[in-house]
This record gives sequence, structure tokens and C-alpha cells, in this order.
Amino acid sequence: MEATRRGLLAGALAAAAVPAFAAPGDADVTIERFPIWPGSPPGGAGLSIKDVFVKRHPDGPPEDIAWTHVATPMLTVVKPKNPNGAAMLVVPGGGYVRVAVGRDGSDIARAFAARGITTFELLYRLPHDGWAAGPDVSLQDSQRAIRIIRAGAGTRWQVDPKRVAISGYSAGGHLAARTAARSALQTYQPIDAIDRQSARPDVAGLFFPVITMMDEGVHEQSRRELLGAKLHDPAAQHRWSAQLDLPADMPPSFVACNADDPVVPPENSILMFQALNRAKLPTELMIFEHGGHGPPANHKDGRPVPWLDLFIAFARDHGWPD
Repeated sequence: MEATRRGLLAGALAAAAVPAFAAPGDADVTIERFPIWPGSPPGGAGLSIKDVFVKRHPDGPPEDIAWTHVATPMLTVVKPKNPNGAAMLVVPGGGYVRVAVGRDGSDIARAFAARGITTFELLYRLPHDGWAAGPDVSLQDSQRAIRIIRAGAGTRWQVDPKRVAISGYSAGGHLAARTAARSALQTYQPIDAIDRQSARPDVAGLFFPVITMMDEGVHEQSRRELLGAKLHDPAAQHRWSAQLDLPADMPPSFVACNADDPVVPPENSILMFQALNRAKLPTELMIFEHGGHGPPANHKDGRPVPWLDLFIAFARDHGWPD
């Protein structure tokens, strides 16, 4: 029975794969990219969505793109030459208006891979395209992504299914927080053996995250895009606020932001930390002085702030990545 199950998992994963290739300019990683659903994603009946991306900056590099419509959610895997067994799902942001991610692995994904961590970067669907799941359509994709990682652990990828983390950035922080908090929520009907896997990450990193849909500290764009017609519905605001109704099995969560963030108010991070701490869940909060909406700025003498290493140090206390 176990051999049959493994065969089903391997077959389901291989069916959607594209060949891995060496990452440009980096001999120590290879890149693999594939759709996360076999065939059409759930909830798209009657829709005619096409994948659309735009350049984020007119003079930027070709991979500096953002997806304004996503018909085919994808995982980009950045595989280190010497994997240490840990896996990381990176969830990029974009205010739920778009998904700011390229196809060759972001600098953040490569930074994790440089530490031996097999890193998976998620291109997820957006609520404004009319999917049946509405505000939970992105959560469908992140849950499926966690399950895919576990299904391929030890076979397709050299990772331990008990060492799967998630990190999210900006609106991706909201999706990562909900993935961590709502792993038990059935957002779609199981479609194959992969969906028998747990969708709960083992640790979460939430960076300059969107968290709340309530008025205090809200990022208006994310709330508008996520809730749509339910924008002013108090019940919807409560349901999709990531800091509310945290479960007892919420994974250890590291939260970080910058005090001078002009886009997503730092209150979001504070609210998340307070909720985690109040629930006696393992958590740590870092608020850096400068950096705007992004990683913290270097110190005046040019020394970088080791924000990624601070997260990994916290995570290591809770069994990840080692």
C-alpha cells in the first residue's frame, strides 16, 4: 500500500513538471518550474483568465515582473547544490493586485538556497479574477504548494517533510500567516494523493506583512482587492484578518517590519505579534528603524542588518532548518 501511494505521488508530481536547468550565473543552484494543479485549478468554471505579467520598472531587468492575472499558479524551485533537508515556501507580495515574482528565483529565494535550503517560490491566483473561492483562492494555492513539497520530500527533492517552512512578504505575509493559521480549513475538494498531505508549515516568517482587514492599521489596497464586494462587511473583515482566531497548532512565527514603512503600517506586525503572544504561541517581533517597505536598510557604516539570519536563528530554536 505504501509503495502504491508513493507511486501515485511521484506520478502526479512528474506529470506537471518541466526539466530543471542551471540558474543563470549561479552554478550552485538549479531551477525547476511547474504548475501546481493537474489541469485547471479549482473554481474556474466559466472563466476565461489568461496569465498576464507586466514589467515592474520600464528599464528593469527582464525578470523584474509582476503578474496582474494568474490562470496557472506555479512553483519555481531553487535547488541548492548541497541541500540540508529543509524546505522553504516563499510567498511574494503585490497587494493582491498582482504577484511580484519572476520565473528564475528571486534574490530572497536564492538567499535561502545559498544556505542549503530547497526553496519554492509561489505564483498564486488573485481574487479579482472571479474564482469561485473568492478571498480564499490564494489560500487554495498556498495549501496545495505545501502539500506538493511534502509529497515530493525524499523522492523528488532532498527535503524532510517535517522541516517545511513558509515565509511571506507584504501581502504575501498575509497569505503566509493565513496558510499557517488555516491549515485545517478545507478550501477545495481533494483531487489526488498529494492532497492527503498536511498543509501546515512547521515555522513561519512574516516580513513587513499585511495582516489585518480591520480599520486599525489596514492596508487599504489589500483589503479592497481581497474582500471586493465584502469590503465593508464586519464579518468578512474579521474572517480574513490573519491575527484573529489563531489555532492552538499555529506554528512558531517570526514577525518583522520597518518603523518607517510608508506602505503597510507597522501596526500590522504589532497586531500579529500581540495575538500570537496573547495565545501563548512561540513568536518573536523585530521592528527595524529604517528600510521602508522591504528588508531593513544597511546601517550608516554600510553593515547590513542580518534580518534573514535573525529569522533562521529563531526558527532553529523550533526545529528548522536543522
